[in-house]
Amino acid sequence: MNACRVVTDEGKFDSKRELNRWNELKMLERAGQIKDLQRQVKFQIAGPVVLDGRKRPALHYIADFQYTQNGQLVVEDSKGHRTDTYRLKRHLMKSVHNIEVKET
Repeated sequence: MNACRVVTDEGKFDSKRELNRWNELKMLERAGQIKDLQRQVKFQIAGPVVLDGRKRPALHYIADFQYTQNGQLVVEDSKGHRTDTYRLKRHLMKSVHNIEVKET
């Protein structure tokens, strides 16, 4: 994973790929092809638990982008490298929320 973080006036991006995709999505929104575009959307994928007598926080997946296209919710992640953690969270998104994460 050699992604270079990028900071712009719109915030921090984990990679140039993510920034470029954000700019593409903004153009699609301006053209009316998508709507309700958001960045860094947080989804709970497992609730808090008590393990070995200690409280453990809920687990979350943070999607790079979320928008509506043709009346359908789209959750998208810009990925260059798919880590084991990402694969697990993607699986849980489908299992818990019935959302398939689109990879770009």
